[in-house]
Amino acid sequence: MDIGEVERFIKVWLTTISCLCYCYYITSRIPKGFLRLLSLFPILYLFLILPLNLSSFHLAGPTTFFLVWLGTFKLILFSFNQGPLALSPPNILHFISIASLPINPKQLPPPTNKNHTNNTTQKPKWLFLLKVLIFAMIIRAYDYRENLHPHFILVLYCCHMYLGIELVLALSAAPVRTVLGFEIEPQFNEPYLSTSLQDFWGRRWNLMVTRILRPTVYHPVYRIFIHFVGPSCAKSSAVLATFLVSGLMHELIYYYLSRAPPTWEVTCFFVLHGVCTAAEVVAKKVMLRHGWRLHRVVSGPLVVAFLAVTGRWLFFPQLLRSGLDRKAIGEYAILVDFVKSMVPLYLF
Repeated sequence: MDIGEVERFIKVWLTTISCLCYCYYITSRIPKGFLRLLSLFPILYLFLILPLNLSSFHLAGPTTFFLVWLGTFKLILFSFNQGPLALSPPNILHFISIASLPINPKQLPPPTNKNHTNNTTQKPKWLFLLKVLIFAMIIRAYDYRENLHPHFILVLYCCHMYLGIELVLALSAAPVRTVLGFEIEPQFNEPYLSTSLQDFWGRRWNLMVTRILRPTVYHPVYRIFIHFVGPSCAKSSAVLATFLVSGLMHELIYYYLSRAPPTWEVTCFFVLHGVCTAAEVVAKKVMLRHGWRLHRVVSGPLVVAFLAVTGRWLFFPQLLRSGLDRKAIGEYAILVDFVKSMVPLYLF
């Protein structure tokens, strides 16, 4: 990562802000529907090409996720007056923040009586600090990677991916919560506590993606299929379609990061999980009718093991072949060296 990369990063985000100003001041005044969507086509195109100006893993990765996936999906929903942008307050800062960052304003229910208040569950601060500490220990452990067992390195990669994504999303949301002063929906919900695939993908892992895929993919597919098949088959079809779109979007992100042709392994990973999640939902209904239920002590490790095995088989190989793991670790080393060089200056 060099100064030129940082300059390109700043230009990308200044262009993004300009595009969203156009959406706020001009597109929002066009009646919802096809005409508004048509007016957004130039912005959607720019969102697709802007991250191609970046090569750094830690600058291109979040930018691609924020713009190519979340940003475009939010704007598509906005063209039909749906999604978080349609509910955002009439404020340009709110609009830009919600459109370009992985946040979703929390819609608090109105109090039912004078003594009732809307309390939100706050996670203890020590938990966040613990995750930061574990993340730092993982980065440090990479210095001894040559002496570690490959299976242990895979565990490090899994923890690195989870903690890295959660910390980046949390740090992106923190200024918005502080400066603009509104509550946002949680982005992760301790996915390591999952008791089923449905619990993991629907209620705990990267909830920002879950909230954006439901109105853009799941609900439309369900409404279409319900006219041809029963509710159960329509739900399964919607689940499969949602996982397929998620796989294709991950494939696209992989391309932005590696510039390598897709191998479709990560798409297969999500399709496999879609099939297994749909089957799991049906199986749980049958089990509940007979009064059967797996204890979380059993189901939890099974979910983690299934994620680890399928991730090793289909999710990580493309990243490893492209050398993205080494690139990310190298950028961390540069950052650590930079911080070390700056500390004496501040102490002096």
